[in-house]
Amino acid sequence: MTENPLRYLLLPISILRLFSGYKMFRDPYIGSAALNRRGLHVWRLRLAHAIAARRRKRLEHLVSDQHRAEFAANGFVEIRDALPQAEHAALLAELRALAAPAREMKEGDAVTRRIAVTPDLLATMPNLKRFLASSAWSGLTRYVGGFDAEPIVCIQTIFGQAAPTGASTDPQTRLHMDTFHPTMKAWLFLEDVAPDQGPFTYVPGSHLPTTRRLAWHKRRSVLSSKTAQKGGAFRVADAQLRNLQLPPRHIFAVPGNTLVVADTFGLHARGLSARSSTRVEIYASMRPNPFNPVTFLDTAWIPFVRGRKVQIGWWIEDALVRFSLGRRTWKEVGKVNPWQRAQS
Repeated sequence: MTENPLRYLLLPISILRLFSGYKMFRDPYIGSAALNRRGLHVWRLRLAHAIAARRRKRLEHLVSDQHRAEFAANGFVEIRDALPQAEHAALLAELRALAAPAREMKEGDAVTRRIAVTPDLLATMPNLKRFLASSAWSGLTRYVGGFDAEPIVCIQTIFGQAAPTGASTDPQTRLHMDTFHPTMKAWLFLEDVAPDQGPFTYVPGSHLPTTRRLAWHKRRSVLSSKTAQKGGAFRVADAQLRNLQLPPRHIFAVPGNTLVVADTFGLHARGLSARSSTRVEIYASMRPNPFNPVTFLDTAWIPFVRGRKVQIGWWIEDALVRFSLGRRTWKEVGKVNPWQRAQS
């Protein structure tokens, strides 16, 4: 801890970061190899998971016993025929007629497009509004997320391309965890997802902080503290799953109208796309402060924030780019339909 005396000036910031969702190992304390050898990263991980388990206990009434058991075993819940057939058809028709402002992000050979689901948009889309208010959606997203809070929600399209060499340049195809603590992501897959169309994949049971997983995290935290690789979303090769005593990926090649809600501390990835493909889905994510012990704190209590979390994130990015304090991730592409081919 004596390499640079200036690091002591960052101690107040680092203490606050310790009890936040900050995951980058560029922090002089969170990224200290000496402290991580003594278990700092593992301590944060175990504490965050213990707090999340207590929050979820208080939200058990939102989901069925069957879904709680499925989540406990696998780290995800899969519901086929999530909507009655007529309601699914009506929602699909509503989305096919939609043209709304969107943004896109390109990663390797894949493009992700998002249309923010705002109060103004929902006012014109009664079927989508009804689905987002349903107990299946709101109950599962809150239970898995561990907070009785509004997730960010958007209409998401994944445009996949077959890599010329057969090996994708999309980093999302490598198994990874989003961060060190429980988080939630959800997808209502609107149309059939074929095995060669870059389906979502997940390693069942990898959401659990087992003894072997904790030992792996300790090694990775020390390594990340020593190298230029300062990211906190650790990646793992499929061949290493056996060493972690985990099964192979489960591939969500599912029929349309399938809802999947998962804890993305668990190892997951986008499957390989063997051909040009378009996947449209209703997408949500939730990642509040993992050390918050209560379930009910939500910025959506603020009227202007409610239903606009995605938009506000983009506005913050715009401001940072304007003042040269950040880089552009999500590029505006104007009003488009979710199925309209990407221009990126």
